[in-house]
Amino acid sequence: MNTYGAAFRVTVFGSSHGPGIGCVVDGCPAGVEMAQEAVQKDLDRRRPSPGIGTPRAEEDLVQMQSGVHEGRTTGAPIQMYIENRDRDSSKYAAFKRTPRPGHADYPALVKYGPGHDIRGGGQFSGRMTAPLVAAGSVAKSLLATKGIRFAAYTRSIGKVADEEDRRLEEVLDNVYSRPTRAASDELDARMRAEVLAAKEDGDSVGGVVRCLVEGLPVGVGEPFFDTLDGELAKLLFAIPAVKGVEFGSGFGASRTRGSENNDVYQFQEGRVRTSTNHAGGVLGGMSNGMPLDLRVAFKPTASIPKAQRTVDLGTGKEAMLKIEGRHDPCIVPRAVVVVEAVSALAIADLMIRGGYIARTC
Repeated sequence: MNTYGAAFRVTVFGSSHGPGIGCVVDGCPAGVEMAQEAVQKDLDRRRPSPGIGTPRAEEDLVQMQSGVHEGRTTGAPIQMYIENRDRDSSKYAAFKRTPRPGHADYPALVKYGPGHDIRGGGQFSGRMTAPLVAAGSVAKSLLATKGIRFAAYTRSIGKVADEEDRRLEEVLDNVYSRPTRAASDELDARMRAEVLAAKEDGDSVGGVVRCLVEGLPVGVGEPFFDTLDGELAKLLFAIPAVKGVEFGSGFGASRTRGSENNDVYQFQEGRVRTSTNHAGGVLGGMSNGMPLDLRVAFKPTASIPKAQRTVDLGTGKEAMLKIEGRHDPCIVPRAVVVVEAVSALAIADLMIRGGYIARTC
C-alpha cells in the first residue's frame, strides 16, 4: 500500500518517469501556518550537491493544490504535486530482460509481470522520496507548534565517520551549507574525497544518517504494535536503500552490562531526565522525555558504471551489464532531509493519536 498513518495519513502517488509525483496529507489540523516556500526549501535540500552528485537541469517545484488557504492549513486534505520535467527513459527497457544487481527490478518483474513500469525504477525509485519530503515538511510545521525540532546530518560516508556526540543546535547551524551534510568542514572535505574516490573507480559508497529530535513530551507511542521506535523504523525502512536503523546505543548495547547501559534518572531544573541517553529517547516503545536519537544506514548506490554480472531472462543465461545515465555515487547527503521528513510523519501521527495535538491549532 502507498498510504501510511492512522490519524495523520499520507498517500504518495506517481512514478519516477511518469508525468509527475505527489502526495496527499489527510488529518493535518486546521490553522497550522504553512507556506509553500517552506516545503520548497526542504525539497531544495534534497537536490544533489555540485561535484559529488549528478547535475539536474530542473528543480523539483512543488505545487500546493489544496488544503492550504492564505498561508494556513484548512483541515481538508493537502494535495501537493511535483512535475517530472527532467527524465530520460530510453535506457531502462533493457532492464526488463537483464535486471540490475542491487535493484528491485527482478522481484518487481516477478510480482507485477509485464505491467511493471521499470522506467527510472518506477514506484521503487528514490525519486519517490520527494513527495515524502513534501509531506514531512507539513508534519514538521505541525510539530513545531508543540516545540518539537528535528536535525539530521551525515554521520559517516564509507570509511569516514563522525565520532563526535553532536547536539541538535550544533547540527542546525550549518549542516545544509555543506555538500555532504557533515557536521564540520573537516569531515565534509574527507567525506567528499571518499565519494569522489568511489566515483573515479566507477563505483559508489554508502553511509549513515543520524537524526535528533527534541521537544517530544513523555509517553508518545502506542503499545503493543504501534510503538514509537517501531513506527519510526517502519517508515525509515520505506526509504529506498535503507538497510539498518538503530536507536541510542543500538547494537552496541548488546556488548554492555545493564549497569552500563541503563540511563540513570535524575532531576534537572525540576524535570525528570536521565544522565545518559543509551535508550535513544525511547523506553517501552514510548518517548521518555530525552532527545530522540536514531541512526539510519544506507547501502551504496546500486547503479554504477562498473560492469556487473546479471542474468538474461530471455535466454536463460548469465550476462554482463553496464549501467549508463545519471546516478549519484553516494545518496547519503540527499537522504538527510528525507530521514527528517519520515521521522516527522511517524511522530505527527502518534502525537495526534495520543491526544497531544488537537484537531485545530
